[in-house]
Amino acid sequence: MEKPKVRKLFTGKVKTMGHPDAEDKFDREWKSAIFKTERHERSYLTKTGFDTDEVADKRNHGGPEKAVFAYPMIHYATWRRELGVDIEAGGFGENFAITGMDESSISIGDTYKVGGAVIQVSQPRRPCWKPARRYRIIDLALQIQNTGRTGWYFRVLQEGYVQPGDTLELIEQPCPEWTISACNEVMYDQVDNVGLAESLSACEYLAPNWKATLEKRLLGKEGSSKKRVFGPNR
Repeated sequence: MEKPKVRKLFTGKVKTMGHPDAEDKFDREWKSAIFKTERHERSYLTKTGFDTDEVADKRNHGGPEKAVFAYPMIHYATWRRELGVDIEAGGFGENFAITGMDESSISIGDTYKVGGAVIQVSQPRRPCWKPARRYRIIDLALQIQNTGRTGWYFRVLQEGYVQPGDTLELIEQPCPEWTISACNEVMYDQVDNVGLAESLSACEYLAPNWKATLEKRLLGKEGSSKKRVFGPNR
């Protein structure tokens, strides 16, 4: 099997797009760093992300638990076929376009050396409304989560330089049962399975915001996902 590798690396700044008075909601003003630039040189990875990267919504994106967004390159051919749009690596705003691993082969807590940095899987990505705005597909966030092709986040344990072509060398795999696919199944498919929610929320390597969501579910206080998946698009 191919070794996991950072095939492409992307970073970007926050941009303002659209017009505040546009009649079509897809054309209204919005801010995002989803339109990233491919980097061919080495880039410095800090505890909160690459030093040339930004996030627009600091409440829901970025920070130590979401320092690096990784997405499997293999998914893009499927999205092009299913959506009928021109979408390539970097199209979902990821930092790492990854080969040699996907949601079924990587687990919460998996720790890797990549370049001069050490990173650890923290959570699956919970898609929001911004990819839908970019590609003008109202339910794209739901399609991403329902297919399980979500990608995932890394936290940074050791800062360092990373460049395209760097391999991910596994250091530790403490929770192999909690693959990204398994986590997505608990979050979106097995919503009534109390035992699975309790078990996943007890995983010490799971990001705090995922733990909080599962704990709210166990208390019967989980909120609606409509704001996240549709936002101002609808």
